[in-house]
Amino acid sequence: MTDQGSAHESGRLSTKEAAELLGVKPETVYAYVSRGLLSSRRGPGSRGSTFEAKEVEALARRNRREPAAATTADELSVRTRITLIDKDRYYYRGVDATELALNHSYEEVAEWLWTGVLRPGVEFTAPEETAAAARSAVDALPEHSGHTDRLRVAAISAAAADPLRFDLSEDAVIGTARTLIPTLVTALPPVLPTHRDAGPLARRLWARLTGIQPDEAALHALDTALALLVDHDLAASTLAVRVAASARAHPYAAVSAGLGVLEGPLHGAASGLAHRMLLEVLDRGSAAPVVADELRAGRRVPGLGHRLYPGEDPRAQALFALLEAMPKAGPALAAAHDVVATTARHTDLRANVDLALAVLTASTGMPAEAGETIFAVARTAGWIAHALEEYEERPLRMRPSGQYVGLRPPRPQPMPSSEDAPVA
Repeated sequence: MTDQGSAHESGRLSTKEAAELLGVKPETVYAYVSRGLLSSRRGPGSRGSTFEAKEVEALARRNRREPAAATTADELSVRTRITLIDKDRYYYRGVDATELALNHSYEEVAEWLWTGVLRPGVEFTAPEETAAAARSAVDALPEHSGHTDRLRVAAISAAAADPLRFDLSEDAVIGTARTLIPTLVTALPPVLPTHRDAGPLARRLWARLTGIQPDEAALHALDTALALLVDHDLAASTLAVRVAASARAHPYAAVSAGLGVLEGPLHGAASGLAHRMLLEVLDRGSAAPVVADELRAGRRVPGLGHRLYPGEDPRAQALFALLEAMPKAGPALAAAHDVVATTARHTDLRANVDLALAVLTASTGMPAEAGETIFAVARTAGWIAHALEEYEERPLRMRPSGQYVGLRPPRPQPMPSSEDAPVA
């Protein structure tokens, strides 16, 4: 059998048959494979590829719903092989993400996201020269600077220290990711005086967030939180990263774009709002007056609801289960349940990962901004995965056309305003 022949294996199509069913050239079929839209297989002793008929038919149906003539729609459509969100579950490269996060370290999950290969025991380390440059730049910031400010400066400093940053080959970008993430962590000033910058990333990050010594359960909860937050499809910060990568910005710059968007109050800062709310619930002894104050001020109750999940956020479920095994998390966990129960009287909103993250940070002596820091470090791995995908696409494809709604030309030249006249 050749590429152009007929597949004899039951339920599989040759390249020619797949191309005819899709209404495209054989070369386009291979392009679909490289973009992860189709999977192919070679039979024993065969030079040609075969394709599962059901998969080809499903793609053909989807293509009919998305006409190729709609160029603008195609340009704004981002096809990805990284994360699928489906019916209150989410998956990394087809694998249940919560199970992956519960059973593997953050570094192992990141490697899976980048390469599709699980590397047990992998740890990320920062080159001393790069780490020193980042720490020096971060130390020069004003004392009141937040963690996200420090992370952005650390990323820029690491880029300046890397003369090979413009190498966008897959191996080079993954190599950059393995050193950039620990550099971001190392650049943050330690809070725990007895820390050592060795071992799993979660342990090193813990020392930057609280002065309380961790036990294994607490470290496992932080490590799992990092792995749960690695990616979540095309969140606003991830889209910014892909736009930067589309313009062929190097990975440090792409990550910087994500960090800039993450700092918005509607994205990365959400867990900090939930953290402060839980502390107030604990202080006042009940969620009822705190929830009432939030609603009276016209604000949404932090940590509740997610537009992608009709039920409870699976990331929150996984993290809550770990927190229930931590006695010190009991009061904050009870406060979170009180918030959910109080709001359930009037709405069906469930807990999201921001509320679970707030329980973790509030019960371990971390500041309110710690959730945003955890989020930023975790999501850097996902941003790199999306940058890798975007580097394989046509450059500058993510360029939508503006819909002009202003005054129609031609218009007369504007007259100088009297306010701009020189003073006599």
